[in-house]
Amino acid sequence: MRTRIIDQREEIHAIIRSCRTCFVSMSMHDHPYVLPMNFALDEDVIILHSAQTGRMWETLQHNPRVCISWMSGEDMAWQDIQVGCSYRVKSKSVLVEGVVEFIDEYSEKERCLQLLMAQYSTRQFRFNAPAVKNVGIIKVHIEKLTAKEFGAKASRENR
Repeated sequence: MRTRIIDQREEIHAIIRSCRTCFVSMSMHDHPYVLPMNFALDEDVIILHSAQTGRMWETLQHNPRVCISWMSGEDMAWQDIQVGCSYRVKSKSVLVEGVVEFIDEYSEKERCLQLLMAQYSTRQFRFNAPAVKNVGIIKVHIEKLTAKEFGAKASRENR
């Protein structure tokens, strides 16, 4: 079993879109903080939403740099059932490093909410004005994107 680097953007986007949750890591004053969150992918931007108050909001205002991870697949595989070190979770993962932008403009917030809902449903949604005004919309502009497949079968070239 091998670890394979994934460098095709379409495959990376497919992994992200197959997930229901991302994990957003941030830090303030050397205190790391990780949250599971809903998300949307919009080209080279990750869209998140939250309340406009609280620990996450304050942390991101202080330090807008984040790392986001996704993982799909949780099947166990092994090369030798008797050897613990040969066990591996067959999965694909994506890591994004980026910088946060807070969105205030009403129509852009509404567009982002539509993208967020499209990640989880094929239904069309409408949002009332208080909901749009009161939600915090965060765009994470991707600076670095990496992806790997763990537990991949060895190709004939690698044997």
